[in-house]
Amino acid sequence: MGNEIIRTTKVAIFQNKKIRKTIYRNEWWFSIVDIVDVLTESDRPRKYWSDLKKKLVNEGYSEVSEKIGQLKLLAPDGKMRETDCANTETIFRIIQSIPSPKTEPLKRWLARVGYERIQEIENPELATKRTRALYKLKGYPEDWIEKRMRGIFIREELTDEWKKRGAKIDKDYEILTAEISKATFGLIPSEYKKLKGLRRENLRDHMDDFELIFTMLGERSTTEIHRTENSHGIPKLKSDAKAGGDIAGGARRKLEKRLGRSIVSQNNYLPKKTKMLKK
Repeated sequence: MGNEIIRTTKVAIFQNKKIRKTIYRNEWWFSIVDIVDVLTESDRPRKYWSDLKKKLVNEGYSEVSEKIGQLKLLAPDGKMRETDCANTETIFRIIQSIPSPKTEPLKRWLARVGYERIQEIENPELATKRTRALYKLKGYPEDWIEKRMRGIFIREELTDEWKKRGAKIDKDYEILTAEISKATFGLIPSEYKKLKGLRRENLRDHMDDFELIFTMLGERSTTEIHRTENSHGIPKLKSDAKAGGDIAGGARRKLEKRLGRSIVSQNNYLPKKTKMLKK
């Protein structure tokens, strides 16, 4: 929830090293510091990149600097922080300036990742299949995956509406998401993650069936309110978000009263198989 805003940080693995990436302008953009870390194995990849960027500009490659974007990615401390990122074409130019035996394998890896994105744009069903396969590999059962996939679709519908109706920056999406979450569960996403003891993990990947269902109800209700009332502007969207969350929150409280227990849980929905792999 907290990190499922308009752009979501994904982590790819290249030769046992993590490279953060995110969809921006309908293509993958990669963390340059992560790429530098992979190629140089420097103790200070940020310093290496800072020096290299100055060198590229001094050598007349200012267009490289101009094509770098500051995008928010999930940092090691669990917060979304602005990070220098670039698309595949620009990353290719940057890595040409870094002497490393890993350059060619990394180029091939980047090309493959970029090609997979092109395939997904042309056939969105491929992205869905790949996501399903990843959850299955992690050990999630089919019935949970079905709910999670439906939740992703509902979330994308909602963020599309927000984009059309006045949300411009990441902070807008965070505020609106927090409104729904607070009204639905009594917690904003960062508080919910803290309750579950999560840091970099995706909150929704650790929700159980009821948590996912009420999340979907809050977001789907909000989408329908936007459309029915033709809402525009952040203040109105925020009001709608609270109203949508209130609908889900009311349903949650009724169920909790009947069951005699709280739906909001500190438990992490992490199958035993995944826990074993992480040890």
